Amino acid sequence: MNATDRTPADLLRSALAADPARPLVTFYDDATGERVELSVATLANWVAKTANLLQGDLGLQPGDRAALLLPAHWQTVVWLLACSSTGVLADLGGDPAAADLAVTGPDTLEEARACRGERVALSLRPLGGRFPEPPSGFADYAVEVPGQGDRFAPFAPVDPDEPALAFAGAGELTADQVVERARADAATREYTPVSRVLSGLPFDSWDGLSAGLFAPLAAGGSVVLCRHLDRLAPDALEQRRESERVTATAG
Repeated sequence: MNATDRTPADLLRSALAADPARPLVTFYDDATGERVELSVATLANWVAKTANLLQGDLGLQPGDRAALLLPAHWQTVVWLLACSSTGVLADLGGDPAAADLAVTGPDTLEEARACRGERVALSLRPLGGRFPEPPSGFADYAVEVPGQGDRFAPFAPVDPDEPALAFAGAGELTADQVVERARADAATREYTPVSRVLSGLPFDSWDGLSAGLFAPLAAGGSVVLCRHLDRLAPDALEQRRESERVTATAG
């Protein structure tokens, strides 16, 4: 990756410049059987559309706070990088009542209603499908995002020294600190551009988020992100490691 990268969005841009066609995130949900593979270019397109939604339709500005009530999921990766692209602080598991935006999955809709700002709901259905019936009081992400622009330019430059990431409202990290910690983790774990990291860790701590996104991204590698991995039999897990050419396992 580029030594001048100072935000997670910078890391994605460097990955896009290096090899847009390579797989970056492969997602499994072992409760539904879903498998989704996103190349760098495909992920970057989702991020650009979501950043345009954040900045344009939702009207969020640098320094605003988004409570992300979401599991370890490929769409959570999109939202994290979209927040980084716009300078919005991504607060994983944060208090919706203290946020300018609540982004929720189907299991935390009632909790998210405490947000007095904008609210967006994700069905987390395979292939990013819509809700069968849109939840009252929420914009359906799958309805709103497809029409957004494929290119994103922030209205104001993102300051890498401003808070960018928090966990349940505590322990804020600046964008630059996220990148530096990700690089340090990648070096400690000896990740390289050919590393393919399998992670079943939740996104409720730095360890889970580093393993499932930031450290592989900082190294120029890729991630096999698994939800409900505890439902997978040991022999099936070993088969997945082989079929996905996994080089390291987190957790």
